Amino acid sequence: MSAEPSLPTPTPTPAPRFGVWFIGARGSVATTAIAGCAAVAAGLHPPTGMVTETPGFTSCGLPPLSSLVFGGHDTDDCPLPKRAEHLADGGVLPHGLPSAVHAELVAADRDIRPGGPPPGDTGRTRDRWIDVFAADIRDFVRRRDLAGAVVINVASTEPAPTDGTLPPSSLYAAAALRASCPYVNFTPSTGLHHPALAPLAAASGLPYAGRDGKTGQTLLRSVLGPMFAQRALAVRAWSGTNLLGGGDGAALADPAAAAAKNAGKERVLADTLGTTPEGQVHIDDVPALGDWKTAWDHIAFDGFLGTRMVLQTTWQGCDSALAAPLVLDLARLTARARQNGLTGPLGELGFYFKDPVGDGPASLAEQYTKLRRFAERLRDGADDREARR
Repeated sequence: MSAEPSLPTPTPTPAPRFGVWFIGARGSVATTAIAGCAAVAAGLHPPTGMVTETPGFTSCGLPPLSSLVFGGHDTDDCPLPKRAEHLADGGVLPHGLPSAVHAELVAADRDIRPGGPPPGDTGRTRDRWIDVFAADIRDFVRRRDLAGAVVINVASTEPAPTDGTLPPSSLYAAAALRASCPYVNFTPSTGLHHPALAPLAAASGLPYAGRDGKTGQTLLRSVLGPMFAQRALAVRAWSGTNLLGGGDGAALADPAAAAAKNAGKERVLADTLGTTPEGQVHIDDVPALGDWKTAWDHIAFDGFLGTRMVLQTTWQGCDSALAAPLVLDLARLTARARQNGLTGPLGELGFYFKDPVGDGPASLAEQYTKLRRFAERLRDGADDREARR
């Protein structure tokens, strides 16, 4: 009796590839995210700090890390492999990692286009700059045969505009909309918050999120603020100091840029405490610290019978290593939201931001609950589509 012929093993359908287009693509955060994504995808390092790699998120159809393709805009011309070597020398990236993921860094560097406009530029209108940026993004998606792309701003903080013109961050945001790409603002810069862009964002049918990633001092505030409110402890004053170097430190040496940064920190306290306590946050540029930062908080509060007490906290960390996994989370969540047909402000991603779009809680615990529900929504949306096929 002859054996039955064996059936060929079906070839698995490759996962669609998604682009991540960074504004500030040669900066510390983008370089760390690109190198880190390659390292985790290859099994060289665990996905520490990536919420999307924890239970509750791994089953909601997010793009695999191996499916992400990187490119972006930057005004800097330092190649990504060289930038990664600098970060490794400073202890931001593990020793030897730039060599291990050299090919991925080179590939991403080939897809970085010149940013702008330069200060004082009069050669192109603002609308022309938007056209150029949008064309770069569309070309990236076409050449790399991508299912879509997410534009994420990780550039240095810019001062808020005072004359009604579109600052560079808003030009990039408008370009993302023009290129039909979701937009995420991980910085305090204006981006889509400019009044001129509000109707465009509403009419775009695209999801968007932001702004100002919550990585250190404000992350802690979003935990401690609710604690004081829930324990009925009266906070009299809350002051803070930040010491940081690198490109962000230099940018925040500008008082106008620092004011844009601090607005989100103050909002978290007002939203979680129900009032704005006395005190300010000071930001000092210390170039010798490089990508490392130290943040101190001094909290004066009253207990039972008016007993005066103080809580002091110290946060020391590497901003790029704190931000990079969050940026990868946001790229995957936003790409999936776009794939599921979601539109408008993604308030469910407030967990990641100091000044989130849309309505939502300011407490980190409540934000996390909302994020988990969002992941379920993404998963259920995938199940619904499968059932309709």
